[in-house]
Amino acid sequence: MSRKCLVITVSGLAGSGTTTLCRNLSRYYGFKHIYAGLIFRQMAKEMGMSLQQFQEYAEMHPEIDREVDRRQIEAAEDCNVVIEGRLAGWMVKEADLKVWLEAPIQVRAQRVARREGISIEEAFMQIAEREMQNRKRYLNLYGIDINDRSIYDLVINTFKWGPDGVFAIVKAAIDHLYPDGDAGSGANPGNKS
Repeated sequence: MSRKCLVITVSGLAGSGTTTLCRNLSRYYGFKHIYAGLIFRQMAKEMGMSLQQFQEYAEMHPEIDREVDRRQIEAAEDCNVVIEGRLAGWMVKEADLKVWLEAPIQVRAQRVARREGISIEEAFMQIAEREMQNRKRYLNLYGIDINDRSIYDLVINTFKWGPDGVFAIVKAAIDHLYPDGDAGSGANPGNKS
């Protein structure tokens, strides 16, 4: 019996719940979790820059984004992987399931403030500036409009559904990708192994 080779991308803006969903999927299904944001943050740290400084640096140095994206595409060659990143759905064209998570910016700012230990106002300003920088950078570098959700199989409002609800929705989608309902084994027409 051949093994299914599932590749799932999870994208969304800061504070939308992508990391929570990916961790839950990874735990439940045993998927390997590739996190583009962590790669980006590690690169910023290696260069001794804050995330904001590195964002600005990346605007002037397209090789930064290309390296992060290269690693995502490379990770998609593995079986049973969930790839988290704002452009993951765009970069991993052959993903079995592409998910976009969204929530109002006020809600996302509250989540980021709680996570980062900063004020909601500061989180709001950081998110707004970062999103503006990212949108411009993605348009210039790839011609991708991050606001275009047309490539995603699922678009989920994480304000309406909490972490358990979001997981249940995505789990249902994964479990129904193939007739046997087993994401980890069985025949897969798109099998990569």
